[in-house]
Amino acid sequence: MSRKGNCWDNAPTESFFNSHKNERVHGVSYATRNEATSGLFQYIAVFCNRSRRHSTLEYPPPTTFLQNGIERQAQQEMAA
Repeated sequence: MSRKGNCWDNAPTESFFNSHKNERVHGVSYATRNEATSGLFQYIAVFCNRSRRHSTLEYPPPTTFLQNGIERQAQQEMAA
């Protein structure tokens, strides 16, 4: 970890929570803690991992990026 006052350590976390707040939580009232937990799981497991495009991965969803990587690796192994 870096020294006190270095903001780079928190940037990915802050970016995630900002996206979560803007895309999922803003304007929604959860009746129970379990409902909020379920909503967070739904956001991460379903939306972020399956359909939300990520600029870090050159814009495909993570599951598509992973599948493409597995296919490329299998093709390279067959060619070798």
